Amino acid sequence: MYRVVNKQALAKRLCIYFLPLLLIGVLVGAPFLLLFLGTTSLLVWHYHQLYRLSDWLLNQRSFNPPEGEGAWEQVFEGIYHLQHRNRKKRNELADLIRRFRDGAEAVPDAVIVLQNDLSIVWCNQLALKVLGLQWPTDHGQRLDNLIREPKFAKYMHRGEFEEPLELDNGHAIEQVLEFRVMPYASTQLMVVVRDVTRLKQLEQMRKDFVANVSHELRTPLTVVTGYLEMMDGDMMPPPAMWNKAQNTMLEQCKRMDSLVNQLLSLSRIEGARRQDSDKVVNVPQLLGYIQTEAQSINQDKGHELIFNIDTTLDIKGAEDELRSAFSNLVFNAIHYTKPGGKIEVTWQRKNNHACFSVNDNGDGIAPEHINRLTERFYRVDKARSRTTGGSGLGLAITKHVLTRHDSQLNISSVVGKGSCFSFEFSIDKIVPQA
Repeated sequence: MYRVVNKQALAKRLCIYFLPLLLIGVLVGAPFLLLFLGTTSLLVWHYHQLYRLSDWLLNQRSFNPPEGEGAWEQVFEGIYHLQHRNRKKRNELADLIRRFRDGAEAVPDAVIVLQNDLSIVWCNQLALKVLGLQWPTDHGQRLDNLIREPKFAKYMHRGEFEEPLELDNGHAIEQVLEFRVMPYASTQLMVVVRDVTRLKQLEQMRKDFVANVSHELRTPLTVVTGYLEMMDGDMMPPPAMWNKAQNTMLEQCKRMDSLVNQLLSLSRIEGARRQDSDKVVNVPQLLGYIQTEAQSINQDKGHELIFNIDTTLDIKGAEDELRSAFSNLVFNAIHYTKPGGKIEVTWQRKNNHACFSVNDNGDGIAPEHINRLTERFYRVDKARSRTTGGSGLGLAITKHVLTRHDSQLNISSVVGKGSCFSFEFSIDKIVPQA
């Protein structure tokens, strides 16, 4: 147990040390000489203990203090206990910092701690990846010197952080980063960087969706409204003109009806439960129906249609949804391939997968359009789509159907040579043969 040194104990020890020396000095007739020698020896002893203390504190070959004598025993023990408490607090602080850093590493955003002068104190691993920082090389560097963007420098120097800053990332293609700055601890700033590219894309898709639906519905409604305004209850137009108007209005109404049905179909597919996709589907029979419809549609086009179907290959899924996926690809190939072209439809087993593909020798698709083909209402050639009656929803429906069946649409195309749309189902979707 640590003992505290008090004044009474020190005074008592000095009396016990000097009183015998004084008495002996009086007896021999030299009291001052003995007191001087005693004081000198006491100073030498104390300096020796100070040397041991400084040697232990500076070199500290062992955490345990040296053996002390007299009052120095309490001094050594006191310093030892003080160091023990400091080491314990230091370990607790290090553990707290480690847990803070582990928590910051677990955050799905880039986190950077700055001084008020924008010098970097610390950052997590995601900040190194997203912003291209280097650690510990960039420690102490100003963040506005590492992110060479005038918009960012102006935002940081203005000091108004109520609204976040959105910035295009120069280290990645088409990536939008959101910077949020939060002052704390009076002298530091925390910068949280979030990738909002997907949110921006979804927002843009929503805007495009609303604009396209409005445009698609406005054209037929304008046609129907125009003809209706020409008609008067007392005086009908001539039969020839009426027949033309009636056919045009019927055609535009069918177009609107088809658009609404496809939107409802897409909404139904997105909201349906996955449990509905576990029934056995006779794909060869389904493709037989599609082949019959394709031959009827192909009468005006005159394409060479080739169907290579494995009649024993069935899968588990939702029949209505799969019919939409298969037929959309086949009918698109017929509509968008020049007359007299060649279209080959394949349904075969390859490497324990059920593979479906539609190949054509049409005009092909430019690379910049391929990644956006499955967006709603996206068209490579809008004028051509008007002629063919396309709504821009077919591939979006196909994409959602395949996602629900654990598959994805693969598109490869060469301009001037043709395109290939394909997808495959894993072995667990294939129905074993009896």
